[in-house]
Amino acid sequence: MKPAQFEYNDPQSVEEALDLLAKYGDACKVLAGGQSLVPLMNFRLARPERLIDINGIESLTHIERENGHLKIGAMVRHSQLEHSAEVAERWPLLTEAIGWVGHSQIRNRGTVGGSAAHADPAAELPAAFAALDASFHLLSKRGPRVLTWKEFFVSEFTTALAPDELLTAVEAPEQMASTGSAFVEYARRHGDFALGGAAVTVKLGRDGRCEEVAIALLSAGPAPVRAEGAERHLRGITLDEASIRSAAAEAVEGLHPTSDIHGSAEYRIALLQTMTERALTQAAQRARNDP
Repeated sequence: MKPAQFEYNDPQSVEEALDLLAKYGDACKVLAGGQSLVPLMNFRLARPERLIDINGIESLTHIERENGHLKIGAMVRHSQLEHSAEVAERWPLLTEAIGWVGHSQIRNRGTVGGSAAHADPAAELPAAFAALDASFHLLSKRGPRVLTWKEFFVSEFTTALAPDELLTAVEAPEQMASTGSAFVEYARRHGDFALGGAAVTVKLGRDGRCEEVAIALLSAGPAPVRAEGAERHLRGITLDEASIRSAAAEAVEGLHPTSDIHGSAEYRIALLQTMTERALTQAAQRARNDP
């Protein structure tokens, strides 16, 4: 298949891209890595009148720390994030999550901003960002906005981005000492979309009890899901086999994943419970070993 006819622009600055978005709005799509948009266009499931290719905007390719926070430019490639020593040391959940994204060829082209803006509920980065309480920096001719992950991810393949807005960066808070993290998922084959998975961070106090915990699930609903009831259950207690098993069961209560040819809703719930239990166990062990 070939895409329907479209006009093409390749701005070299954020300002130029914003001018185009303000002018064309709903009639255009932003092209980042193209790993999702181009196949959709080839099958004519997406038929934008105009593509705004932001690959030439160098200012969106940064990975930097600001006041302890990690700030990732929207055009950072998955492979760039995957091989960042600072990210691996300070935000290892992202490094682990990226390893599950497609294959190396996909990671060489795919971008952090593109993955976030596509908002696939089976994608790894949105769930990891939810577990890290990340925020999203948006910009338009009307001015900037910063949204929490809850505000940004709306539903399946839908975000709060307005037609004239550009996602410029994703920001993750500083990871505190004695914090462990883990990302686990299950797919039928490596590189396939996940049938279920969990992104977890755990911070332990000096007495070994859980001070803070985040449990984000992928392929659990139309957007990343935080298991807030299970998180409340774990705060202030020791993370042992029994408490983790109980929290994993609580994490899937009330979920309504979609049944499809790959698995029933009941199967997906059982899978998500297992993934949550594994991720919590790994994250707690890593937190105990964190000096």
